[in-house]
Amino acid sequence: MRTVNVESRRVTPSVPSRLAVPAGVLAAAAAAFAYVGTVDPNEPGHYPACPLLRYTGLYCPGCGGLRSAHAFVHGDLLAALHANALATLGYLGFAVLWTVWVVRAVRGRPLRIDPRPGLVWSLGALLLVFTVVRNLPFGGWLHP
Repeated sequence: MRTVNVESRRVTPSVPSRLAVPAGVLAAAAAAFAYVGTVDPNEPGHYPACPLLRYTGLYCPGCGGLRSAHAFVHGDLLAALHANALATLGYLGFAVLWTVWVVRAVRGRPLRIDPRPGLVWSLGALLLVFTVVRNLPFGGWLHP
């Protein structure tokens, strides 16, 4: 049987230390957006081409994501949605998830991501439908 020492009690970390990881994630995302906002993906040669688009002519779900981020950084929401609507919704999802993470960290609770299988399948189906529709003739409005 293990003995417990009085000094070995669990100490709750301070609020600044609990916010260190969310702040680091936000700093990394901000740095990535700052880089994409500075280096224009519409100029040839700045970023590699999508291999799926290059070799098959099909748009992957991420095609237009850099152009979307560039337009988003510059405040052009319509251009961001046109370049990649799913990525633009992803920015909003990231902001909501990050805010929940910070609120839970301030309250001393861990971030728990436990999606139900139905949600995971629904997101996968949305990604698949988005990819298929943007490659069909009537889905031209989803082309980057």
